[in-house]
Amino acid sequence: MRMQPEHHGPNLQGINMLSFETISLRDLGTHNVEELDALPFGVVGFSSDGIVEIYNATEERLAGLPRKSVLGTHYFSTTAQCMNNFMVAQRFEDETEIDAIIDYVLTLRMRPTPVRLRLLKASGMDRRFILIQR
Repeated sequence: MRMQPEHHGPNLQGINMLSFETISLRDLGTHNVEELDALPFGVVGFSSDGIVEIYNATEERLAGLPRKSVLGTHYFSTTAQCMNNFMVAQRFEDETEIDAIIDYVLTLRMRPTPVRLRLLKASGMDRRFILIQR
């Protein structure tokens, strides 16, 4: 009797071991959408020109914005205008590498909501990330 190999779906157990503080750009780049959806914080990945390529289920639920309406838009001018300033958007323009956590208050389309943002960018990588912990 020949055993069939087990089918392995998303590595949800592995991704759940990653925290807001410890997840790396490499982690974000190697996990699939279902795995990123399992994270307990928001994940937004966007190209060097600001176009949203990744918008996880947690951020979709907490922000109240459907993923379909966010993917393909310019993050800072369309979706998150409250981050289009020197503290967030401008840093992605000015800095070659970023791995910073900042306290922030989201204000667009909602009552002021204190959050922690983690800004991630590495030289040589086109995709940048903002993690949002409410």
